[in-house]
Amino acid sequence: MAEEKDQVGKILYTQSAITKRAKEICAQIDKDYEGEEVILLGSLKGSVMWLVDIMKYTTIDTKIDFITASSYGSSTTSSGVVKISYEPQTNMYNKNILIVEDIVDTGNTLKYLISKLNERGPKSIKVCTMLDKKARRTTDIKPDYIGFDVEDFFIIGYGLDYDQRFRDLPYIAYLEEDDVESI
Repeated sequence: MAEEKDQVGKILYTQSAITKRAKEICAQIDKDYEGEEVILLGSLKGSVMWLVDIMKYTTIDTKIDFITASSYGSSTTSSGVVKISYEPQTNMYNKNILIVEDIVDTGNTLKYLISKLNERGPKSIKVCTMLDKKARRTTDIKPDYIGFDVEDFFIIGYGLDYDQRFRDLPYIAYLEEDDVESI
């Protein structure tokens, strides 16, 4: 993998690899939703860069909205307690909802989120995640569109953070325990 200037962490996926994968996923999304409207529901804050890629490379009719649901706080591991601090404003009744996530880890937050969104009577709910960390999964959640599978690392970059830092990195990297302790 190419070295980046002022690199933070160990690079897993470069920006060009992320773009290539986003285009592949969007081709499948376009096929799956051909002729239909889809609400892209970005999970704030981490999904923003991935959501932009999905918006750029899909050709179907889309609207966007956002939700903030978290179980991390300032920690590197999920607390298990889901907190929704921002609700979507779009009417979701009989609409196709595509939740755009940065990473699916334990799946607890996503399972809770899907349960709450189902109360709004959508036509369908699917999940598009940039990263899938199956090693930590504690639920039966399985994303419909997966950018990349990742091992049980603490991931930063391309929207993902450590205590609100490193979201702006143009690549996906991981921090080792020594890295976290020195930050």
